Parts: sequence; structure tokens; C-alpha cells
Amino acid sequence: MKLLNNIGTADLKLLKELYPNNFNEIEQKLKENYPIQYLIGYVDFYNTKINVNKNVLIPRFETGLLVDKTIKFLKNKNYNSLIDICTGSGCIAISLKKHTNLEIDACDISEEALKVANINALENNVNINCFKLDILKNTPNKKYDCIISNPPYVLENEYTSPETKYEPSIALYARNNGLEFYERILSTANNYLNKNGSIIFEIGATQSEAIKKIASYYFPNSKITIEKDYNNYDRFIFIEI
Repeated sequence: MKLLNNIGTADLKLLKELYPNNFNEIEQKLKENYPIQYLIGYVDFYNTKINVNKNVLIPRFETGLLVDKTIKFLKNKNYNSLIDICTGSGCIAISLKKHTNLEIDACDISEEALKVANINALENNVNINCFKLDILKNTPNKKYDCIISNPPYVLENEYTSPETKYEPSIALYARNNGLEFYERILSTANNYLNKNGSIIFEIGATQSEAIKKIASYYFPNSKITIEKDYNNYDRFIFIEI
């Protein structure tokens, strides 16, 4: 069987089952690099079913690794609360809630994304508090022990894979060489981070030194650790205040 757009046999079979009456249209979408995850309607993220649609970024393998590293990191911390900023589908917050006893909030600027996050929380039987917040203009009105975020960090003129043109641009692109969300969060974190708290980011592969410099400026006495992804790129940064 010739596969479309590197689609696996199992996924192709599933699509035919989901769209028995209009598979020709689906076939055309696949040829145009439309994300198969949107067509199927969900992804398996860290052994968790996460619903996705055009209103949320599709969770990547790297973000699953972020969750794994964060769970291990939190085991050595006596934390009670965490906020996931730019939560999108809620994949990070939901996965962390399933594996920790933390009180977890999740915020996003997009009401449509928050609808998806709330559905995912309900279907995964976890209790997280999702609310709308434009982090570039406002900050949370309570304090947390940990801040985690996989914010938009793609440069506005940076090349991305063809599938990303179908994903929400507000979840991908950031100004200031992709650093605007990191700088905003780090510059305001003292307003909503408890003493001895931590900040955890997923970052772009070339941004580690710039973000480390920003973090060192706002938190000069912090411990900053940069972690690699599966391809040995700098991808995660842990800032212990």
C-alpha cells in the first residue's frame, strides 16, 4: 500500500473508518500537509489522550520530555502549587496533575484553546483550574511554587514544517527574536512566584544562552540548568530561585 504524506498504515486505516463517505477530501488534505492529528482529533501525549483541533498547537514529543523531566524535578521539591502559562490543549497541566499532588492552574489568551483544555481535563478526570489570561499584559492574581510554560517562541520569519501553517499562529510565533514571552514571564514572575520557587521553560533550540542571560538578570542568585531534547538540542531550562 502506498502511504500518503508518510502516514502509517494504522493511521490510514483509522482515517478511512472516521471518514468513510468523504475520504477523497481527507486524502487531498493530507497531500496538502494538513495535520493528521487534527483529522483524527486527538494525540497520545505522555500516555494521556489529548484532544486537539485547529485552535490548539499539536503537542510535540519534546513537550512530553519536558513533562517527564518536570515530574522528576518536582519529586525533590516540597511544592504545593503550579501554573502552566500558555497551556493550549492543557497537555502539560493535565499530565502533571496525573502524576503529582500539586494544585494546578492553567491559563491561555485563547478562549477556544481553553475550551479544549477543559474538555481534556474532564475526559482525563483531573481537576485543574483553567482561566483566560494575556500574560503579555497581565499576571496571575495569586502566587505559586512553580511556573511552567511552553510559550510561543518561533521567530516570525523562521522556517517551520509545512504542517504548522494550519496551527494557530498565536501559539507559535513571538517577537523580539522569539524571546518576548520568556522576558515577560521572567520580568514579572516575582509578582506570582513564591519564595524558593522555580520556573521551567521549553525553549527554542538556539535560545538557551539568551534566556539564561535574561533569567540571570532578574534572578541573579538562581540556579539555572539547561537540559537537552532527544536530538541533543538545548530545549528545556530549569530556574531555581
